[in-house]
Amino acid sequence: MNPLQVTPTPIDGLAVLHVKRVHEGRGEIRELYRASAYRDIGIGVSSWAQVNLTRTVYGAVRGLHAENMCKLITVAQGEVFGVYVDVREQSPTFGNVFYRSIVPGVQVFVPRGVCNGFQVVSQEGAEYLYMFDDEWKPGMPGRALTPLDESLGIPWPIPVDPLNRTQISEKDAAAPTFQDLHSELSKKVAL
Repeated sequence: MNPLQVTPTPIDGLAVLHVKRVHEGRGEIRELYRASAYRDIGIGVSSWAQVNLTRTVYGAVRGLHAENMCKLITVAQGEVFGVYVDVREQSPTFGNVFYRSIVPGVQVFVPRGVCNGFQVVSQEGAEYLYMFDDEWKPGMPGRALTPLDESLGIPWPIPVDPLNRTQISEKDAAAPTFQDLHSELSKKVAL
């Protein structure tokens, strides 16, 4: 029996996973990764090249970022509101947006080229854990969207002040909108 429960999403390749959890008198054990279980459900990442953990304060937003690498994300502690946007122009789900609460025991597999971001909704902050199938390098190709793009219809649980740098970075606030990205991609096709 596979220790993972998989929930499909409206974005091609993006999957919500519920991991095996064992509760006992001393606490809890969560199985974060077992290669065979992921292969059994069609997620065939040969290895994880980098693992990051961010500690983020209540109400803060990070993202929306898409790199040319797969990610497996979860929270080690706290709760976040996770947001995903398909910006792969050849994808059948291009432009689809998906969001959900992420707590310990819930993971999201993010395929290459899908934007992801989050807002911390737990008062004590959150520890956001993410694994990459490639090492992050400055200047590597990728795309970004502003989390403030109203056309995406993201219902941020906590209002986002675009000028509050403890809540959102200047770079994320100034990133392109989805329409800006779509226009840029359309120009490339027309050339």
